[in-house]
Amino acid sequence: MDSGVSISSAAKDWFRECSARQGFLVALKRFLAVLWEFARDSLPSRRRQRFGDVDYDFDYHVDTTGATVDWRERLLGLFHSPYQPTEPALFHKMLASVVIDFRRFTFIDIGSGKGRVLLMASDYPFQRILGVELLPGLHRIAQDNIQKYKSDWQKCYTIESICCDAREFVFPPEPMLLYLFSPLPESGFARFLSNLERSLREHPRPTLVIYHNPLLEHLLVLKPVLRKLAGTHQYSIYAAGM
Repeated sequence: MDSGVSISSAAKDWFRECSARQGFLVALKRFLAVLWEFARDSLPSRRRQRFGDVDYDFDYHVDTTGATVDWRERLLGLFHSPYQPTEPALFHKMLASVVIDFRRFTFIDIGSGKGRVLLMASDYPFQRILGVELLPGLHRIAQDNIQKYKSDWQKCYTIESICCDAREFVFPPEPMLLYLFSPLPESGFARFLSNLERSLREHPRPTLVIYHNPLLEHLLVLKPVLRKLAGTHQYSIYAAGM
Protein backbone atom coordinates (compact mmCIF):
# COMPACT_ATOMS: atom_id res chain seq x y z
CA MET A 1 0.00 0.00 0.00
CA ASP A 2 1.42 3.39 -1.04
CA SER A 3 1.03 5.92 1.73
CA GLY A 4 0.84 8.79 -0.79
CA VAL A 5 3.11 11.01 1.32
CA SER A 6 3.94 14.31 -0.37
CA ILE A 7 6.51 16.89 0.67
CA SER A 8 3.98 19.72 0.54
CA SER A 9 1.41 17.97 2.75
CA ALA A 10 4.10 16.83 5.20
CA ALA A 11 5.49 20.37 5.44
CA LYS A 12 2.02 21.88 5.89
CA ASP A 13 1.08 19.40 8.61
CA TRP A 14 4.41 19.96 10.37
CA PHE A 15 4.06 23.76 10.22
CA ARG A 16 0.44 23.70 11.40
CA GLU A 17 1.25 21.51 14.40
CA CYS A 18 4.31 23.56 15.32
CA SER A 19 2.36 26.83 15.02
CA ALA A 20 -0.42 25.48 17.24
CA ARG A 21 2.08 24.53 19.95
CA GLN A 22 4.65 27.32 19.75
CA GLY A 23 3.22 30.15 17.67
CA PHE A 24 3.72 31.29 14.09
CA LEU A 25 7.08 33.03 14.47
CA VAL A 26 8.71 30.11 16.29
CA ALA A 27 7.29 27.71 13.69
CA LEU A 28 8.70 29.86 10.89
CA LYS A 29 12.16 29.93 12.48
CA ARG A 30 12.11 26.16 12.98
CA PHE A 31 10.91 25.62 9.40
CA LEU A 32 13.79 27.67 8.02
CA ALA A 33 16.17 25.74 10.30
CA VAL A 34 14.86 22.45 8.85
CA LEU A 35 15.50 23.68 5.29
CA TRP A 36 18.99 24.87 6.28
CA GLU A 37 19.79 21.50 7.86
CA PHE A 38 18.59 19.74 4.69
CA ALA A 39 20.84 21.96 2.56
CA ARG A 40 23.86 21.30 4.81
CA ASP A 41 23.15 17.57 4.89
CA SER A 42 23.15 17.52 1.08
CA LEU A 43 26.78 18.62 0.88
CA PRO A 44 29.18 15.90 -0.37
CA SER A 45 31.19 16.04 2.86
CA ARG A 46 28.10 15.28 5.00
CA ARG A 47 27.15 12.40 2.71
CA ARG A 48 30.59 10.86 3.15
CA GLN A 49 30.16 11.06 6.93
CA ARG A 50 26.91 9.06 6.68
CA PHE A 51 28.83 6.17 5.12
CA GLY A 52 30.17 5.43 8.60
CA ASP A 53 27.29 2.98 9.13
CA VAL A 54 27.99 0.90 6.00
CA ASP A 55 29.87 -2.06 7.55
CA TYR A 56 26.67 -4.02 8.11
CA ASP A 57 25.76 -3.66 4.43
CA PHE A 58 29.15 -4.95 3.29
CA ASP A 59 28.79 -7.98 5.54
CA TYR A 60 25.31 -8.97 4.32
CA HIS A 61 25.14 -7.47 0.80
CA VAL A 62 22.15 -5.25 1.59
CA ASP A 63 21.41 -1.50 1.51
CA THR A 64 20.51 -0.16 4.96
CA THR A 65 22.93 2.77 5.24
CA GLY A 66 21.68 6.31 5.73
CA ALA A 67 24.16 7.51 3.10
CA THR A 68 22.09 6.31 0.14
CA VAL A 69 18.70 7.72 1.18
CA ASP A 70 17.60 9.98 -1.67
CA TRP A 71 16.80 13.67 -1.26
CA ARG A 72 13.02 13.21 -1.16
CA GLU A 73 13.06 10.68 1.69
CA ARG A 74 15.65 12.76 3.58
CA LEU A 75 13.49 15.90 3.34
CA LEU A 76 10.33 14.02 4.32
CA GLY A 77 12.26 12.52 7.21
CA LEU A 78 12.95 15.98 8.60
CA PHE A 79 9.18 16.57 8.82
CA HIS A 80 8.47 13.11 10.26
CA SER A 81 11.50 11.24 11.61
CA PRO A 82 14.94 11.20 9.93
CA TYR A 83 16.17 7.80 8.81
CA GLN A 84 18.97 6.46 10.98
CA PRO A 85 19.88 2.74 11.08
CA THR A 86 20.43 1.03 14.42
CA GLU A 87 23.99 0.02 15.32
CA PRO A 88 24.14 -3.82 15.39
CA ALA A 89 26.06 -4.26 18.66
CA LEU A 90 23.62 -2.02 20.52
CA PHE A 91 20.63 -3.80 19.03
CA HIS A 92 21.83 -7.18 20.28
CA LYS A 93 22.63 -5.65 23.67
CA MET A 94 19.04 -4.39 23.92
CA LEU A 95 17.61 -7.79 22.95
CA ALA A 96 19.86 -9.46 25.52
CA SER A 97 18.20 -7.26 28.18
CA VAL A 98 14.83 -8.97 27.79
CA VAL A 99 14.05 -12.45 29.12
CA ILE A 100 11.20 -13.92 27.06
CA ASP A 101 10.36 -16.93 24.95
CA PHE A 102 10.92 -15.27 21.55
CA ARG A 103 8.89 -17.99 19.84
CA ARG A 104 5.70 -16.59 21.42
CA PHE A 105 6.28 -13.01 20.28
CA THR A 106 5.81 -11.04 17.09
CA PHE A 107 8.59 -8.47 16.62
CA ILE A 108 7.37 -5.12 15.27
CA ASP A 109 9.67 -2.25 14.25
CA ILE A 110 7.75 1.03 14.10
CA GLY A 111 9.44 3.27 11.54
CA SER A 112 11.43 0.41 10.03
CA GLY A 113 13.05 2.37 7.19
CA LYS A 114 15.23 0.18 4.98
CA GLY A 115 14.71 -2.81 7.27
CA ARG A 116 18.05 -3.27 9.04
CA VAL A 117 16.37 -3.96 12.39
CA LEU A 118 14.06 -6.51 10.75
CA LEU A 119 17.08 -8.38 9.43
CA MET A 120 18.89 -8.28 12.78
CA ALA A 121 15.73 -9.42 14.59
CA SER A 122 15.66 -12.53 12.39
CA ASP A 123 18.68 -13.79 14.37
CA TYR A 124 16.12 -14.57 17.09
CA PRO A 125 13.34 -17.18 16.84
CA PHE A 126 10.40 -14.77 16.80
CA GLN A 127 7.01 -16.04 15.67
CA ARG A 128 7.17 -13.45 12.89
CA ILE A 129 8.71 -10.05 12.18
CA LEU A 130 6.89 -6.94 10.93
CA GLY A 131 8.20 -3.55 9.87
CA VAL A 132 5.94 -0.48 9.64
CA GLU A 133 7.29 2.29 7.38
CA LEU A 134 5.56 5.46 6.17
CA LEU A 135 7.74 6.28 3.15
CA PRO A 136 7.22 4.06 0.08
CA GLY A 137 10.79 4.54 -1.15
CA LEU A 138 12.31 3.16 2.06
CA HIS A 139 9.67 0.42 2.22
CA ARG A 140 10.60 -0.82 -1.27
CA ILE A 141 14.29 -0.97 -0.31
CA ALA A 142 13.37 -2.91 2.83
CA GLN A 143 11.45 -5.44 0.75
CA ASP A 144 14.48 -5.89 -1.50
CA ASN A 145 16.77 -6.29 1.53
CA ILE A 146 14.48 -8.95 3.00
CA GLN A 147 14.73 -10.93 -0.24
CA LYS A 148 18.52 -10.62 -0.41
CA TYR A 149 19.37 -11.28 3.23
CA LYS A 150 21.36 -14.42 4.06
CA SER A 151 22.83 -15.20 7.47
CA ASP A 152 24.12 -18.33 9.19
CA TRP A 153 22.48 -17.03 12.41
CA GLN A 154 19.00 -16.48 10.98
CA LYS A 155 16.24 -18.15 13.02
CA CYS A 156 13.08 -16.39 11.79
CA TYR A 157 12.17 -16.38 8.10
CA THR A 158 8.71 -14.82 8.27
CA ILE A 159 9.62 -11.17 7.69
CA GLU A 160 7.35 -8.50 6.23
CA SER A 161 7.60 -4.76 5.61
CA ILE A 162 4.28 -2.87 5.64
CA CYS A 163 3.93 0.60 4.11
CA CYS A 164 1.49 2.54 6.29
CA ASP A 165 1.18 5.38 8.78
CA ALA A 166 2.25 4.10 12.21
CA ARG A 167 -0.39 6.33 13.81
CA GLU A 168 -3.04 4.16 12.11
CA PHE A 169 -1.34 0.79 12.59
CA VAL A 170 -3.63 -1.99 13.81
CA PHE A 171 -1.70 -4.03 16.37
CA PRO A 172 -1.90 -7.82 15.97
CA PRO A 173 -3.62 -9.79 18.75
CA GLU A 174 -0.62 -11.92 19.73
CA PRO A 175 2.19 -11.11 22.22
CA MET A 176 4.39 -8.33 20.81
CA LEU A 177 7.87 -6.89 21.13
CA LEU A 178 7.73 -3.32 19.79
CA TYR A 179 10.95 -1.61 18.75
CA LEU A 180 10.95 2.19 18.60
CA PHE A 181 13.87 4.34 17.45
CA SER A 182 12.47 7.89 17.50
CA PRO A 183 9.84 6.84 14.94
CA LEU A 184 7.51 9.86 15.16
CA PRO A 185 7.40 13.52 16.18
CA GLU A 186 5.77 14.24 19.53
CA SER A 187 2.16 14.65 18.42
CA GLY A 188 2.29 11.54 16.24
CA PHE A 189 4.03 9.54 18.95
CA ALA A 190 1.34 10.51 21.48
CA ARG A 191 -1.35 9.31 19.09
CA PHE A 192 0.54 6.07 18.43
CA LEU A 193 0.85 5.38 22.18
CA SER A 194 -2.85 6.08 22.74
CA ASN A 195 -3.71 3.52 20.05
CA LEU A 196 -1.33 1.03 21.67
CA GLU A 197 -2.87 1.61 25.11
CA ARG A 198 -6.37 1.11 23.70
CA SER A 199 -5.32 -2.12 21.99
CA LEU A 200 -3.75 -3.48 25.19
CA ARG A 201 -6.82 -2.64 27.25
CA GLU A 202 -9.21 -4.20 24.74
CA HIS A 203 -7.06 -7.30 24.17
CA PRO A 204 -4.60 -7.79 27.07
CA ARG A 205 -1.51 -9.75 26.04
CA PRO A 206 2.19 -9.80 26.93
CA THR A 207 3.90 -6.82 25.31
CA LEU A 208 7.41 -5.41 25.51
CA VAL A 209 8.51 -2.00 24.24
CA ILE A 210 12.18 -1.31 23.54
CA TYR A 211 12.57 2.44 23.08
CA HIS A 212 15.96 3.36 21.61
CA ASN A 213 17.02 7.01 22.09
CA PRO A 214 14.03 7.71 24.39
CA LEU A 215 13.71 11.45 23.88
CA LEU A 216 9.93 11.35 24.34
CA GLU A 217 9.88 8.89 27.23
CA HIS A 218 7.71 11.25 29.25
CA LEU A 219 4.84 10.20 26.99
CA LEU A 220 5.28 6.52 27.89
CA VAL A 221 5.24 7.38 31.58
CA LEU A 222 1.73 8.76 31.10
CA LYS A 223 0.44 5.32 30.02
CA PRO A 224 -0.38 3.31 33.17
CA VAL A 225 -0.83 0.15 31.11
CA LEU A 226 2.96 0.18 30.58
CA ARG A 227 5.53 -0.20 33.36
CA LYS A 228 9.24 0.42 33.09
CA LEU A 229 11.49 -2.62 33.48
CA ALA A 230 14.94 -1.21 32.75
CA GLY A 231 16.79 1.56 31.03
CA THR A 232 20.03 3.36 30.27
CA HIS A 233 20.76 6.68 28.61
CA GLN A 234 20.55 4.82 25.27
CA TYR A 235 17.29 2.93 25.67
CA SER A 236 14.33 2.12 27.93
CA ILE A 237 12.30 -1.07 28.23
CA TYR A 238 8.62 -1.11 29.14
CA ALA A 239 6.18 -4.01 29.55
CA ALA A 240 2.47 -4.72 29.73
CA GLY A 241 0.71 -7.93 30.74
CA MET A 242 3.90 -9.54 32.02
